[in-house]
Amino acid sequence: MAYISIPLEVKKTGLAREEKIKKSIDESLNMLLSTPRYNSIGDPEYGFVFNNMRFEIFDEHEGVIYNSGDTLYESGMHDVYTKKISGSSKNMNTFAAELKEVVKTYEKRLGDVAVTMTYIREERLIYITIKGIILSTKEDYVFSNTLRVWK
Repeated sequence: MAYISIPLEVKKTGLAREEKIKKSIDESLNMLLSTPRYNSIGDPEYGFVFNNMRFEIFDEHEGVIYNSGDTLYESGMHDVYTKKISGSSKNMNTFAAELKEVVKTYEKRLGDVAVTMTYIREERLIYITIKGIILSTKEDYVFSNTLRVWK
C-alpha cells in the first residue's frame, strides 16, 4: 500500500506517494507537530497547541508558559497555561498528554500511543518522543523530534 507523501507534491501521475508506512507516519507527525492549532481552515482542531504559544512568556525554572495576552484565553484555551512542558502523557497536566490526544485523533495508524516531552535548559530544546504500535503491521513505532525554545 502507498500513502500520500507529506509535504504534498504533485507529479505527472498525481500526488507523490510514500511506500514505507513508518516514513509516512513520521511525515504526518512532523506536520502535526509543526502546525499551530486553529491554523487549518479545513479542520481548526488540527495541530499542536504548543505552537500557538510562540510569543508567550516561557519560564525556564517552573517549566510553564505564562499568559502574556488574551488571544488563547479568549479562544477557551486558558488551561494550557497550567500545563508543564516536561512530562509524559501519563500525567494529565502536561503538553505531552495534550499531544497524545492529538496524535490519537489524527494518526489512526498508531495504537497504544505514549508521549514524553523533556526540556533541557542548557540546550534550550524540548525533546519529544512518541511511541506506539503500527496497527497494520503490529510493529513497535518510535518517533523523535525536537522543538527549539523561544526566549
